[in-house]
Amino acid sequence: MPPPLLLLLLLLAASPAPARAGDPYAYYDWEVSYVSAQPLGVKQKVIGINGQFPGPPLNVTTNWNVVVNVRNALDEPLLLTWNGVQQRKTAWQDGVLGTNCAIPAGWNWTYTFQVKDQVGSFFYFPSTPLHRAAGGYGGITINNRDVIPIPFGFPDGDITLFIGDWYNRGHKELRGALDGGTLLGAPDGVLINGLGPYQYNTSLVPPGIVYERINVEPGKNYRFRVHNVGVSTSLNFRIQNHNLLLVETEGSYTSQQNYTNLDIHVGQSYSFLVTMDQNASTDYYVVASARFVDAAVVDKLTGVAILHYSNSLGPASGPLPDPPNDQYDTAFSINQARSIRWNVTASGARPNPQGSFHYGDITVTDVYLLQSRPPELIDGKLRSTLNEISYIAPSTPLVLAQLFNVPGVYKLDFPNHPMNRLPKVDTSIINGTYKGFMEIIFQNNATTVQSYHLDGYAFFVVGMDYGIWTENSRGTYNKWDGVARSTIQVFPGAWTAILVFLDNAGIWNLRVQNLDTWYLGQEVYINVVNPEDNSSTLPDNAIFCGALSSLQKEQSHRFVYSEASPIAQWRNTVSLLFLLASFTIWLQ
Repeated sequence: MPPPLLLLLLLLAASPAPARAGDPYAYYDWEVSYVSAQPLGVKQKVIGINGQFPGPPLNVTTNWNVVVNVRNALDEPLLLTWNGVQQRKTAWQDGVLGTNCAIPAGWNWTYTFQVKDQVGSFFYFPSTPLHRAAGGYGGITINNRDVIPIPFGFPDGDITLFIGDWYNRGHKELRGALDGGTLLGAPDGVLINGLGPYQYNTSLVPPGIVYERINVEPGKNYRFRVHNVGVSTSLNFRIQNHNLLLVETEGSYTSQQNYTNLDIHVGQSYSFLVTMDQNASTDYYVVASARFVDAAVVDKLTGVAILHYSNSLGPASGPLPDPPNDQYDTAFSINQARSIRWNVTASGARPNPQGSFHYGDITVTDVYLLQSRPPELIDGKLRSTLNEISYIAPSTPLVLAQLFNVPGVYKLDFPNHPMNRLPKVDTSIINGTYKGFMEIIFQNNATTVQSYHLDGYAFFVVGMDYGIWTENSRGTYNKWDGVARSTIQVFPGAWTAILVFLDNAGIWNLRVQNLDTWYLGQEVYINVVNPEDNSSTLPDNAIFCGALSSLQKEQSHRFVYSEASPIAQWRNTVSLLFLLASFTIWLQ
């Protein structure tokens, strides 16, 4: 028999990392690499995580600490961002080029962050240029603590669906097209959970396409978390013969109402309760079809999965459930968006009702009117702009430049309204006021629907209408139950207004979620400094680049845990204990 000390150490080594005082930790170890797939029947390289496409889920609870060790097995630098996770006071973990140096190929980096005071449905994805067009995305579910009730009956199951347009061209080829001044054109299809459409029509869908099948039990109630992770296309989501009871979007519980279908725009996330109340004479279609695209390609841009009851009597057949009547009808979509309201009586991550924060009573301190235009040539290059400025990422991330006082990296002079001047390329950012209340109006003078996302915050959607925004437009604002979320759509020839309380210090990315125009420069950052606490703790495992690259220590081993990782510390402890055990045995 082994000595008692050695037996104890063996048991310790086989156990999970020890629980720490305070909020629990969840540990993940991921390798990001290319994997072979053919979702639309064309073989291509996609980005997988631990060989999975889509990637594995993050399933945690309010206030948990999340540790994700990322090993970059791609052939180019990589960052992952956590869409909708607010990263309270830890912009270092946000995973965009303004906050982090990208993880070089062959290196690893450990993200460590807390999902502080949040619940709901989110997703992660690679933020490095156009990587999301190749995959690399996965779901984030933040559950309520046991002491906080959810405002509906606990579902019998939880189902995550990723919907998104898809190109058979790889992300590098897509980047090359944009760099050469060519727009991407129509996608090749729509995927559901990384898979192509069910062959609902033999003339439209070729044989051999692998599709998603969702297995359910009759009479049960399921929570569907649906994320649009695509490149640029708004999608209409629906399930044949089933109602969608909307209950949550991007961390906010909504007023509960039924929809037969819902437009989900790029980067948005919704939760529905769906009751399996049909007779299961056949399977049922689950559909995500393109909105606001040319009629010639709409059939191609239709993703179809199958909802399969355990007692189903046969395969799905017949026509797909109807989309909205007019493919180009933005009026239907804008009215639908206005109908999504905040559930002001429900508790979110905290016991107090969501509506106890009376955002409509707070005085606005800063107003920014951000105007977009169609992509245009600047110095011979195709670019996209906000207020005539096309953002270019500096070689030194903004957060590092601020901490080390590196001059000339960025300017705090982003204009608060369109300047009606020639467009330019610049690294100009917004200077926000800590604990100020900012009003942002997105004016879309382009020709396509745009989705905007703000890292670090949830904002209140207070207005949305056609035409040019004016100060009189404030008379239409919803100042009571506008939903709080992190991604909002802006229709062409229209505007959307949001209010955001800037209580989270850091430098935060405000971007269009459409990958093509994001890549072309349609983003900005908001600098929020707490004047009473301007300290910023540099992570022990920070990667340095640009003007600070001389501070970087070369990683001596491929695919090792960052030393700041609690996993690394735990493994180091176990290794030391094994050495002690071996020494004990040697003494005996």
